[in-house]
Amino acid sequence: MAPCLAVDAFLAAGGALLDVRTPAEFRQGHIPGAANLPLFSDGERVEVGTLYKQQGRQAAVRRGLALVGPRMEALATELVAWSERSAGAPLRLHCWRGGMRSASVAWLAQQLELPVLLLEGGYKSYRRWVLELFERPWPLRLLGGRTGSGKTELLLALRERGTAVVDLEGLAHHRGSSFGGLGLPEQPSVEHYENELAAALAPLAGADQIWLEAESAMVGRCRIPAGLWRQMKAAPVLAVERPLQERVAHLVAIYGAQDPLALAEATRRIARRLGPQRTALALEAIERGDWATACRQMLDYYDRCYDHDLDGHAITPVHLGGLAAPEAARELISRGLVTLHQPPRG
Repeated sequence: MAPCLAVDAFLAAGGALLDVRTPAEFRQGHIPGAANLPLFSDGERVEVGTLYKQQGRQAAVRRGLALVGPRMEALATELVAWSERSAGAPLRLHCWRGGMRSASVAWLAQQLELPVLLLEGGYKSYRRWVLELFERPWPLRLLGGRTGSGKTELLLALRERGTAVVDLEGLAHHRGSSFGGLGLPEQPSVEHYENELAAALAPLAGADQIWLEAESAMVGRCRIPAGLWRQMKAAPVLAVERPLQERVAHLVAIYGAQDPLALAEATRRIARRLGPQRTALALEAIERGDWATACRQMLDYYDRCYDHDLDGHAITPVHLGGLAAPEAARELISRGLVTLHQPPRG
């Protein structure tokens, strides 16, 4: 029987990580870095599961064997290929609960004399580990600043300098406003967003500070996990201040290249909050390609939202006008406002 490891040991082990659940299960959420090697298709899993409920385990197993049997050679070939890519390190396999699917693929791998490790409790135990991770106390610090202050770029520059950073927006594929998804890949499911956050957060254990961007609870359609969000609400904020002209120029650089129709649609989504006059002015500006005027119509609304969201936080303002992200990062570190977790990259 293949060795079973608890989550921490399983994640730390080398070798290819293969998720043998169905494509639909994998799309909903998976361990970051895993590849999908499904034992059953989505429809086959439903069929076998229904048979198990209606006729029992033996009937389900026999049907499962009938479905998988013709694909055994192809499955074996894929296992050998993954083992070769792993330079002989054990293949790490898991299914939903650490049951028959992963055990069956592990058996096949062992017939091929390939070393295998299984995840104790399967993906279900991994999901428990993810949610428990967010309940641990973390030394969170928030980087704030009104819309257009370049917070994301500054966080990434800080990470390059060796600061412990979790990029909430980058992992969500969203910039956090009505316009935030323009030009970015499709967002992950909430479940997979949690998995990605856990993968980014876990290696930072032991850091004196962990920096995140000051966000609302939702980043597009991705919800920040409750345990992490509670800690973010109590975290101190370093608030970046830049002149309005710089903020507008930054927003124009990001959104000026986007589809005007998409910009107009995003504007209409917040029309009730902008008010009829600002909405009309913004739409007219978008139509004539006057991105700076369009941005200014939005900023009053977003600035008020930002000020409201930071109520109750301890806030330290820092003026970074005229400094690009790399220079701003060096300034924050040199002033002792941000500490390093590891030596700067490069």
